[in-house]
This record gives sequence, structure tokens and C-alpha cells, in this order.
Amino acid sequence: MSAQTPTAEKPLPEFDIVSTYSSILQADPDLTMPVAAIEALVEAIAHSSVSTVAETLALLEHHTAVLKASIPNPISLSAGTDLFQRYLITTLNRPAALNLGPGDDFRAIRNHLLSNGRLFVERAKQSREKIASFGKHFIRDGATVLTNGGSRVVGALLRRAAESSTMRFRVIYVLSPSSSSDSREGHQTVADLRAHNVPVATIPDSAVAYSLGKVDMVIVGAEGVVENGGIISRLGTYQMGLLAKSKGKPFYVVAESHKFVRLYPLSQFDLPIEQKVLDFKVTDDNKATHGQTKPTEDEGIADMNAKEIQSKCSGLNADDAVDFTPPDLISGIITESGVLTPSAVSEELIKIWF
Repeated sequence: MSAQTPTAEKPLPEFDIVSTYSSILQADPDLTMPVAAIEALVEAIAHSSVSTVAETLALLEHHTAVLKASIPNPISLSAGTDLFQRYLITTLNRPAALNLGPGDDFRAIRNHLLSNGRLFVERAKQSREKIASFGKHFIRDGATVLTNGGSRVVGALLRRAAESSTMRFRVIYVLSPSSSSDSREGHQTVADLRAHNVPVATIPDSAVAYSLGKVDMVIVGAEGVVENGGIISRLGTYQMGLLAKSKGKPFYVVAESHKFVRLYPLSQFDLPIEQKVLDFKVTDDNKATHGQTKPTEDEGIADMNAKEIQSKCSGLNADDAVDFTPPDLISGIITESGVLTPSAVSEELIKIWF
């Protein structure tokens, strides 16, 4: 086997999957992590010289592992990479579906995979607009909607509803802390809604219970929809679900189907990531670090290799942490294919994987 042929032990050294993934996200800030990961994997195949099915799958497995190790919370990313790998395995195991003749070699199969992979990415990108067009009908005229910051698909749905000349509604927006990665998206959505003459009130998460008396429905996004129909989303979503349930308010989740992930958490502390939310101490950090220079936090991830990123991303701090909202708190999950009950999520995952 030549030095340029990738294997699980010797992948192509010249292709940097982390830099490619980061560049794709930077080029299109509206892109979700799963779609960016799928697009990066398509590029990895395009830049490789794989010549067999086994080498293709080994290459994808290696790059997927590197990507997952490069960020502190790979749950959303994992949903996309696992779905894409499953798609390729299904395609490769059914040669007749490739519409190739018996004389065609693996190069033709590889080109077909690349073409279909890019089509897969395009369809995934369109999911958000399909959800927005479909989900806007859940917002009734005169309603007040409670949502939390950072979800692009929630922002798209609310903007689409705001563009309707026959609908008037208000929004109570729970904004993330300014240090959170979700803060920019939340402020941008608020600005867009106000530009469409939608009255928006912004509140901290401590004011959610106080505000529920004015709320008609809660709409949130998700980083991942898990097998039991629950969701993993930014920290504070669980308490919004609990409070909405206690007040009899419908709690809707909007999420693209490429965020369906094969996880089955049973509690808040059953997620496969490390989070620094409960950080018990006996000393004050401010005293311990007095007089020391604080290390920079804005080092570009595209300029770091996988080991450096893994070391830097040893856990999520409280501002970027996530929680698990169980299915009994969720009224419905709005996807590009329609509305699902939480109990129907497992059936959808069975269709995808089996």
C-alpha cells in the first residue's frame, strides 16, 4: 500500500479536518455545526486518494474522531457526522443504488459519493427555511412567545412569522450572558425582530418565572434531539421547560433532523461531555491568581492542531454549558418533515439507522 493511501492508522497527513471545519464555519456564520462537519468530511474525501470502500470508511472514522476531540461539546457535531457516515455506509452497501455499470471502478463510485454528499449538505442547509415556513403557523395572532438566545432556527422561524402582514405577536427573549458564544446570535435576532416592528422584551434567565404570566407558548431550539425524545440545549432550557409545564404553557422545540443523535441520557449528569457548572472550591480564584497575567482566550482554533485544541477545550464553562430537557416537558418537535411527538423520535432514528 502506498504512503498516500489512508488507513485507520495512517490517514492523509496533509489534510487538516479541524482547520477545514473552522474555515467553513467562519465563511458562513449561519451554518450549523452538523452541516459544517458534513461539509468538511466531504472535502476530506475529495482531497484523498482512497481506492476502496474500507479505506473510505477508515478515513471518515479518523477525521470524525479528530473533529469530535477538537471541541468541548461535540454532541451537535456528532449528530451530523454519524448521520453522514451512515448515509455513506448504506450507499456503499447497495451498489445498484449508485446507477453504475459493472465495469465502473471505485473512482466512479467515489465521484458519485462526492456528488451525493454535496447534495446531502445542500438539503441540510435548506432544512432551517423549511422549518421556518412550516413552524410560523404555530404562532397565533396576538400571542406572546418566550424563547432563549442563540438558536438560529428559532430566529429564522420568528423572522418568517414577523414577515407575515396578517400576524402580530410579541417576543420575550432570554439573552445569554455576554461571554457566551450564543450572545451574538441572540442580540442579532432581537435586532432583526425589532426591525420588523415586533415588540421584543429581553430578560435574564432569572426572570423566566416572573414573565410566564404574559406568555402563551415557549419555542426553543436544540443542539441535539436524543433517542427518548428529549433535547440537549443551552443551559437554562430545562428550567424553562419545568416552569412552562407547571403553568400549562405549550413548550415547542424546533430542530433539523440532522440534529437527531443516538444518545439516551437519563439525567442532567448523564451527558457524554465535561461541564464546569458545579465547580466546588475552597479558595477564591481571584486571590489565587492575583498579580498574574490572565491567559488569552481568543486564540484562533484554525491555527491550532487537534492536540492543542483538545487540551484547551477540557470542558464547558457555565456560560456555554448545556442541559437535558426530558420528553415529558415537550409538547412537540417541529422539524422540516413535520411535527413529531417526543415518542416518535425513536421511530425516526430507526428509519435513519436501520
